[in-house]
Amino acid sequence: MKPKIYITRKLPDLVVEKMREVCEVKMWDKEEEPVPREILEKEIQDVEGLYCLLTERIDQPLLNLGTRLKIVSNMAVGYNNIDVAAATEKGIKVTNTPGVLTETTADLTFALLMATARRLVESSDYLRAGKWQTWSPMQLTGQDIYGATLGIFGLGRIGEAVVKRARGFDMKIYYHNRSRKLNAEEELGIEYVDKNRLLRESDFVCVLTPYTTETRNYIGAAELSLMKPTAVLINTARGGIVDEEALYQALKNGELWGAGLDVYEEEPVRTDHPLLSLPNVVALPHIGSASKNTRLKMALLAAENLLDGLRGEIPKNLVN
Repeated sequence: MKPKIYITRKLPDLVVEKMREVCEVKMWDKEEEPVPREILEKEIQDVEGLYCLLTERIDQPLLNLGTRLKIVSNMAVGYNNIDVAAATEKGIKVTNTPGVLTETTADLTFALLMATARRLVESSDYLRAGKWQTWSPMQLTGQDIYGATLGIFGLGRIGEAVVKRARGFDMKIYYHNRSRKLNAEEELGIEYVDKNRLLRESDFVCVLTPYTTETRNYIGAAELSLMKPTAVLINTARGGIVDEEALYQALKNGELWGAGLDVYEEEPVRTDHPLLSLPNVVALPHIGSASKNTRLKMALLAAENLLDGLRGEIPKNLVN
């Protein structure tokens, strides 16, 4: 008898068929709408495998309902949407999809940095609103990127990939990490500094650290007050690492020049969120890995993880 699995979002046929060959598959049939909680609570009771996204909260009460559950496969690098400790206690494997989205997310991070620095979205809106009447010397002027100082919090795969892009702009690059990476310092020509120095001296600060209990509100009012008033903050990691209220106040009061955000503490972010009212914020809807090839690779990797777990094998991306 085929094992039963539930997929919490509509996926490409290629991915679904890969799992359907060996599993009995049920799937939420909407692509742009998360599965309702009450449906997920019902479906999890009858399956051995769950294929989910960051939009699903896989907490202890939900896991308690999954009495037959063997594996939760998360189509994401992060897995803070899953109570990993509760899953581990119940003998349920948890997997993620690292690696495949590194270059794509680094592309988006640097694109967001450039768009924020040069006010691209604001300038496009200015033109489309019919406000462009003449060229003037200081109209819509932004910040230079070439030769500027970049500070990176979190030198993982994506952080290193961002460094390689920044080197093409002859940027001076600082990083701060839980531990030093001496090989990377030598290979990439970067310098390890403490948190405060990175904030004080960087023209651009990229947040690329994982979300954990230790990194919640890692960048708050005190940290933002150390940054240059001409500096730009970029967050493509996870919401909750940057204190959004503190960021709003710093941007509104001119203590910080601009911010580029792809992630938020609550997603989807409310359209009336104060940060979205500011012209010096470039806000994106969590599209860090959103290239067609990368998303397909992520989906297939999550499927492989799921199938490995159901076969009793150790998935290569096991996080517990």
